[in-house]
Amino acid sequence: MTPSWLTAWLPTAAWFAVAFLGALIGTGLVLRVLRRRAILSHPDERSSHAVPTPLGGGIALVFVLLAAWAVIALGVPGQTFVIWLVLGAALLLAGVSWADDLGGISRSIRFAAHIAAVSMVLSALPGDAFLFQGVLPLALDRLAAGILWVWFINLFNFMDGIDGIAGAETAAIGFGLFLIAAIAGGEAQSLFGLTLAATALGFLWWNWHPAQVFLGDVGSVPLGYLLGWLLLEAAIEGFWAPALILPLYYLADATITVSRRLVAGERIWRAHAQHFYQRAVRRGLSHATVVRIILAANSVLIVLALLAAGGAEAAALLGALATVAVLLTVLARWRGGGSDR
Repeated sequence: MTPSWLTAWLPTAAWFAVAFLGALIGTGLVLRVLRRRAILSHPDERSSHAVPTPLGGGIALVFVLLAAWAVIALGVPGQTFVIWLVLGAALLLAGVSWADDLGGISRSIRFAAHIAAVSMVLSALPGDAFLFQGVLPLALDRLAAGILWVWFINLFNFMDGIDGIAGAETAAIGFGLFLIAAIAGGEAQSLFGLTLAATALGFLWWNWHPAQVFLGDVGSVPLGYLLGWLLLEAAIEGFWAPALILPLYYLADATITVSRRLVAGERIWRAHAQHFYQRAVRRGLSHATVVRIILAANSVLIVLALLAAGGAEAAALLGALATVAVLLTVLARWRGGGSDR
């Protein structure tokens, strides 16, 4: 006789396995095409890689993830229309971002696509869905949500600068959201988070240092959009503290770095190597070492997010701030004995 706990978890395990294997196999197939067509990222003075590397492996990850979410969405009552809008908008962003990977398109077109993708979903939310829990009037709540979501899309793209970092961060946030939603009884939201983590791990197989393929904007932009959506949903459902804690390292590194560049009068949209994780690599830490350090901190953030979901919001937020402060200090000061870039 099958134990009840095993019966309950078998469907979840199946979702994870299918999403993981889909991204793993799909990325391998896409990698062959990218190599054959010589779609490569060439290193320059700002790069953290030393040899031309296939660019655009995120195509497989995004395709598998959107397919999985579409199947999950079929079983979601009530807000199915909003979820389909999210999937359609993510597909739109993937198309625009792929065009950018291939030849570059104007910043205004990219930014307009981000705003359109965010606006179409926010405008379809029910009137009682407040990101700031009713503190702001609806119009201001939507505006603030839109600004934060667009910023998250862009910062996620900015932070994809060394081997393994985007896949590891996506897996950590996705797994944290899965646990929180599972505890709260949100079956669809938990599966969204789980499949996000699983596909990221499938891609990470190919992107771990030394990376055989890069996400490209076609991967990082839709991933930032979909992660932003799940974090927004969690905040609307009352889990605003976990939604802030889980991505706190990315938020801190990107926001501090961009702020510094703004103060210095630099053009923030230009490629650079000033993020904390990039500076750590340039001081001699390997890509893999930096990502492991970030993963260790993210593991702590997941635990703190669960504590916040259980009601200890203030203590969890303080702990998260301390964790990220320590992480940034380590990345800023630790010197390696030689990079394996």
